[in-house]
Amino acid sequence: MKYITIPPPPHLAKYVRCFWILESDEPYLHRHYADGSAEMIFHYKGKFEEITDQGNISQSYAMIHAQSKNFKRFTATGGFEIFGVYLYPFAIPYLCNMPSSALSNEMPDLVTIFGNEGRILEEQMMLAQNNNERLKIITQFLEKRFQKSHKTEATIFYCISQVIHTKGLTKVEKLAYNCFLSTRQFERKFKEFSGFSPKLYTRIIRFQETLKEYGSKSKSLTQIAYDCGYYDQSHFIHEFKEFSGYHPKQYFYGNPEGVDYRQV
Repeated sequence: MKYITIPPPPHLAKYVRCFWILESDEPYLHRHYADGSAEMIFHYKGKFEEITDQGNISQSYAMIHAQSKNFKRFTATGGFEIFGVYLYPFAIPYLCNMPSSALSNEMPDLVTIFGNEGRILEEQMMLAQNNNERLKIITQFLEKRFQKSHKTEATIFYCISQVIHTKGLTKVEKLAYNCFLSTRQFERKFKEFSGFSPKLYTRIIRFQETLKEYGSKSKSLTQIAYDCGYYDQSHFIHEFKEFSGYHPKQYFYGNPEGVDYRQV
């Protein structure tokens, strides 16, 4: 398996966390955990199917996987190659012309979101000769979409970024105070641009930080819980199961799905 990340150019860094490439010659079983950021995904070789209780559902070749509070499972029966764009959730309103909350937990294809422009983008990404060309294509697309957005919500962007970069440990009350907004106004704006209420969003981000502890075999679950800001182990276990479908022991000491790229 090959996994690499590419930092965005400075003028896109406000909206794009990174570009990423994942390639494998083998079948793969993937679990997508709850995440406070969104992704544009392009399957330029092979394709995944979502595993549901009602059976497998074929996925589009190009889609937006919005910020999500749920975990999902996917399978690729053969080799695959994917190009992804990892986005801050507040990129959604400017990219898709709708509130982030309108797409939370959804995975629409690009044609549904962008119409013919999405169809052209999908075709260009599929037919590109290499990933350098794909990077150029998607960068130009994003530049064009974001340039149309003259109005920004800098204060809310900052608050959401603070939650992400402080690993979900920032106090929501302090953020609202720093925004000079009432609690109700702050919560409405925050949900519009993050996709979730401030309380739920901070929980998801804190959970995401625990996933990065995979491979820390020397740490106990209690130590991981405290290091990531949980006040006790039972609270940690409850949150982890809600957002991953796993007991933490299964994830940290078992053979969990969707961690192969972390070992590359």
